[in-house]
Amino acid sequence: MQPILRSTITCPTCGHAQVETMATDACRWFYTCAACATLLTPRAGDCCVFCSYGDVPCPPVQLRRSAGPRQ
Repeated sequence: MQPILRSTITCPTCGHAQVETMATDACRWFYTCAACATLLTPRAGDCCVFCSYGDVPCPPVQLRRSAGPRQ
């Protein structure tokens, strides 16, 4: 499975949505909203801002989910 590399991040403060490209080899812990300048960080339990505020989780999470449960 090829991971999806684009995710729309929606700011919880102002609702602004922007499409961003995700890296396949690193988590993104900080994201500044282009509309209101709020600095977003991952919610507790999430590895990155894409998993917290994106419509598509980061590539490593996508790959884990596609692999299914461990035996």
